[in-house]
Amino acid sequence: MNATPVRRHPDPVPSGPGQDRLFAALANGTRREVLRLLREDGPQPVQRIAEHFAMRRPSLSEHLKVLRDAGLVSEERAGRQRIYRLEAAPLSEVQDWLSPYERFWRAKLAGLGELLDRIPDTPDEEAP
Repeated sequence: MNATPVRRHPDPVPSGPGQDRLFAALANGTRREVLRLLREDGPQPVQRIAEHFAMRRPSLSEHLKVLRDAGLVSEERAGRQRIYRLEAAPLSEVQDWLSPYERFWRAKLAGLGELLDRIPDTPDEEAP
């Protein structure tokens, strides 16, 4: 009886509810745009963030809650305002997860570059 070997990754990437929340938060374009606004313009009250979106405030509040739960933003109350600030530290988990894929594609592209370097140059054919 011949059994086909199963390829297993020697070091499975740890996963858990926190990491799943992080990736789920980043999966939405509105939430990525909120993060971009906070990265580029710094901490902002929810009113200023809302000016960038054509949605009702409760919908935006739900997006901000998802980002808060994932640890990507923090909220500070200043009187009646809620100020949101980018918390970029959890993004290092994303970078750690993406790093092997970046190395994979760099190696593939380097190999393609070497192959192209070995192909002799040919003059462009003249169009009739």
